[in-house]
Amino acid sequence: MNKEKAEEKGKFISLLLRHNPAEFNLSIDLHGWAKIEDVLRICEITTEELNFIVENNDKKRYEFNADKDLIRACQGHSIKVDLGFTAITPPSVLYHGTADRFLEEILIEGLIPQARQYVHLSVDIPTALNVGARHGKVVVLLVDSKKMFDDGLSFYQSTNGVWLTEKVPAKYLKVL
Repeated sequence: MNKEKAEEKGKFISLLLRHNPAEFNLSIDLHGWAKIEDVLRICEITTEELNFIVENNDKKRYEFNADKDLIRACQGHSIKVDLGFTAITPPSVLYHGTADRFLEEILIEGLIPQARQYVHLSVDIPTALNVGARHGKVVVLLVDSKKMFDDGLSFYQSTNGVWLTEKVPAKYLKVL
Protein backbone atom coordinates (compact mmCIF):
# COMPACT_ATOMS: atom_id res chain seq x y z
CA MET A 1 0.00 0.00 0.00
CA ASN A 2 1.44 3.36 -0.96
CA LYS A 3 1.47 6.35 1.38
CA GLU A 4 -1.24 8.23 -0.57
CA LYS A 5 -3.68 5.31 -0.39
CA ALA A 6 -2.82 4.80 3.30
CA GLU A 7 -3.65 8.46 4.04
CA GLU A 8 -6.93 8.22 2.13
CA LYS A 9 -7.98 5.03 3.92
CA GLY A 10 -6.73 6.45 7.23
CA LYS A 11 -9.05 9.44 6.88
CA PHE A 12 -11.94 7.09 6.20
CA ILE A 13 -11.04 5.00 9.26
CA SER A 14 -11.03 8.22 11.27
CA LEU A 15 -14.55 8.99 10.04
CA LEU A 16 -15.63 5.47 10.98
CA LEU A 17 -14.09 5.29 14.44
CA ARG A 18 -14.38 8.92 15.59
CA HIS A 19 -17.38 10.47 13.94
CA ASN A 20 -19.94 8.41 12.07
CA PRO A 21 -19.86 4.63 12.58
CA ALA A 22 -23.65 4.30 12.32
CA GLU A 23 -23.68 5.56 8.72
CA PHE A 24 -21.60 2.52 7.75
CA ASN A 25 -23.29 0.04 10.12
CA LEU A 26 -20.15 -0.21 12.24
CA SER A 27 -20.77 -1.24 15.81
CA ILE A 28 -18.57 0.51 18.38
CA ASP A 29 -18.65 -0.33 22.07
CA LEU A 30 -18.80 2.19 24.92
CA HIS A 31 -15.01 2.45 24.95
CA GLY A 32 -14.67 3.17 21.23
CA TRP A 33 -13.58 -0.32 20.15
CA ALA A 34 -14.71 -1.81 16.85
CA LYS A 35 -14.09 -5.30 15.50
CA ILE A 36 -11.17 -5.32 13.10
CA GLU A 37 -13.00 -7.70 10.78
CA ASP A 38 -15.81 -5.13 10.42
CA VAL A 39 -13.37 -2.27 9.72
CA LEU A 40 -11.57 -4.39 7.11
CA ARG A 41 -14.86 -5.24 5.39
CA ILE A 42 -16.17 -1.66 5.36
CA CYS A 43 -12.84 -0.15 4.25
CA GLU A 44 -12.17 -2.93 1.73
CA ILE A 45 -8.61 -3.45 2.96
CA THR A 46 -6.54 -6.36 4.23
CA THR A 47 -5.16 -6.91 7.73
CA GLU A 48 -1.70 -6.05 6.40
CA GLU A 49 -2.97 -2.79 4.94
CA LEU A 50 -4.69 -1.87 8.20
CA ASN A 51 -1.47 -2.59 10.11
CA PHE A 52 0.42 -0.37 7.67
CA ILE A 53 -2.09 2.46 8.14
CA VAL A 54 -1.94 2.24 11.94
CA GLU A 55 1.85 1.95 12.11
CA ASN A 56 2.52 4.74 9.60
CA ASN A 57 -0.06 7.28 10.72
CA ASP A 58 1.97 10.37 11.58
CA LYS A 59 -0.34 11.26 14.46
CA LYS A 60 -0.66 7.71 15.80
CA ARG A 61 -4.44 8.12 15.79
CA TYR A 62 -5.37 4.46 16.22
CA GLU A 63 -4.63 1.62 18.61
CA PHE A 64 -5.27 -2.11 18.74
CA ASN A 65 -6.31 -4.00 21.83
CA ALA A 66 -3.92 -6.63 23.26
CA ASP A 67 -5.49 -9.44 21.20
CA LYS A 68 -5.36 -7.34 18.00
CA ASP A 69 -8.97 -8.14 17.21
CA LEU A 70 -10.29 -4.66 18.06
CA ILE A 71 -9.27 -1.16 16.98
CA ARG A 72 -10.18 2.32 18.17
CA ALA A 73 -9.20 5.95 17.70
CA CYS A 74 -7.00 7.29 20.52
CA GLN A 75 -8.95 10.56 20.80
CA GLY A 76 -10.86 13.13 18.76
CA HIS A 77 -14.29 11.57 18.89
CA SER A 78 -17.41 13.54 18.13
CA ILE A 79 -19.45 10.55 19.29
CA LYS A 80 -19.68 9.76 23.00
CA VAL A 81 -17.17 7.12 24.09
CA ASP A 82 -15.36 6.43 27.35
CA LEU A 83 -11.69 5.93 26.54
CA GLY A 84 -10.93 5.22 30.19
CA PHE A 85 -8.68 8.21 30.75
CA THR A 86 -7.42 8.91 34.26
CA ALA A 87 -6.79 12.50 35.25
CA ILE A 88 -3.06 13.24 35.59
CA THR A 89 -0.83 16.23 36.26
CA PRO A 90 -0.02 18.06 33.01
CA PRO A 91 3.21 19.85 32.09
CA SER A 92 3.33 23.47 33.32
CA VAL A 93 2.41 24.79 29.89
CA LEU A 94 0.74 23.30 26.86
CA TYR A 95 -0.05 24.77 23.44
CA HIS A 96 -3.00 24.98 21.10
CA GLY A 97 -2.79 25.84 17.41
CA THR A 98 -5.77 27.38 15.69
CA ALA A 99 -6.65 29.65 12.79
CA ASP A 100 -6.33 33.36 13.51
CA ARG A 101 -9.93 33.93 12.39
CA PHE A 102 -11.07 32.14 15.59
CA LEU A 103 -8.83 34.12 17.93
CA GLU A 104 -11.24 36.89 18.94
CA GLU A 105 -13.93 34.40 19.96
CA ILE A 106 -11.41 32.16 21.77
CA LEU A 107 -10.09 35.08 23.81
CA ILE A 108 -13.66 35.69 25.00
CA GLU A 109 -15.04 32.15 25.39
CA GLY A 110 -11.83 30.19 25.86
CA LEU A 111 -11.19 26.89 24.12
CA ILE A 112 -14.16 24.57 23.94
CA PRO A 113 -14.27 21.14 22.31
CA GLN A 114 -16.84 22.15 19.68
CA ALA A 115 -18.14 18.85 18.25
CA ARG A 116 -15.51 16.74 20.03
CA GLN A 117 -15.37 15.44 23.58
CA TYR A 118 -12.19 17.28 24.58
CA VAL A 119 -9.98 20.23 23.71
CA HIS A 120 -6.72 18.92 22.23
CA LEU A 121 -3.44 20.39 23.43
CA SER A 122 0.16 19.92 22.32
CA VAL A 123 3.36 19.66 24.33
CA ASP A 124 5.33 21.84 21.92
CA ILE A 125 4.96 24.78 19.58
CA PRO A 126 5.88 22.94 16.33
CA THR A 127 3.07 20.43 16.89
CA ALA A 128 0.60 23.21 17.69
CA LEU A 129 1.67 25.03 14.52
CA ASN A 130 1.14 21.89 12.46
CA VAL A 131 -2.32 21.27 13.92
CA GLY A 132 -3.43 24.89 13.57
CA ALA A 133 -2.18 25.19 9.99
CA ARG A 134 -4.92 22.82 8.83
CA HIS A 135 -7.49 25.55 9.48
CA GLY A 136 -5.89 28.62 7.90
CA LYS A 137 -3.38 31.23 8.99
CA VAL A 138 -2.14 29.78 12.27
CA VAL A 139 -1.81 31.33 15.70
CA VAL A 140 -0.47 29.46 18.73
CA LEU A 141 -1.88 29.87 22.20
CA LEU A 142 0.06 29.10 25.36
CA VAL A 143 -2.08 27.34 27.95
CA ASP A 144 -1.18 27.82 31.61
CA SER A 145 -1.97 24.20 32.40
CA LYS A 146 -0.28 24.33 35.81
CA LYS A 147 -2.63 27.10 36.96
CA MET A 148 -5.62 25.29 35.45
CA PHE A 149 -4.67 22.08 37.25
CA ASP A 150 -4.05 23.96 40.50
CA ASP A 151 -7.52 25.49 40.10
CA GLY A 152 -9.08 22.02 39.86
CA LEU A 153 -9.46 21.43 36.12
CA SER A 154 -8.63 17.93 34.91
CA PHE A 155 -6.18 16.83 32.23
CA TYR A 156 -5.80 13.52 30.43
CA GLN A 157 -3.21 12.16 28.04
CA SER A 158 -4.17 9.86 25.20
CA THR A 159 -1.99 6.91 24.26
CA ASN A 160 -0.52 8.90 21.37
CA GLY A 161 0.61 11.75 23.64
CA VAL A 162 -2.10 14.32 22.95
CA TRP A 163 -3.18 16.23 26.06
CA LEU A 164 -6.92 16.61 26.58
CA THR A 165 -9.14 18.72 28.80
CA GLU A 166 -12.84 19.52 28.80
CA LYS A 167 -12.32 23.27 28.28
CA VAL A 168 -9.72 26.02 28.65
CA PRO A 169 -11.19 29.23 30.05
CA ALA A 170 -9.78 32.34 28.39
CA LYS A 171 -7.99 33.49 31.56
CA TYR A 172 -5.50 30.62 31.11
CA LEU A 173 -4.58 31.58 27.53
CA LYS A 174 -1.81 33.74 26.13
CA VAL A 175 -1.25 34.45 22.43
CA LEU A 176 2.30 33.73 21.30
